Amino acid sequence: MTPVHWQKSSYCADSSNCLSLAASPDTTIHIRESETPHTVVTITRSQLGILIDAIRAGTLTSP
Repeated sequence: MTPVHWQKSSYCADSSNCLSLAASPDTTIHIRESETPHTVVTITRSQLGILIDAIRAGTLTSP
């Protein structure tokens, strides 16, 4: 796997509860949480857009 450059959310400041994103050369997006950095979710750019839209709309529900 090609190394990726992780970017921490600007909303994190110095908090320990942060999301980091990284883009791969193949256009997939990797997401990880600071509390469990070895757990990485990989999605497409369009899936990330759908997730962000759902967060903004407040339509996500707990599992």
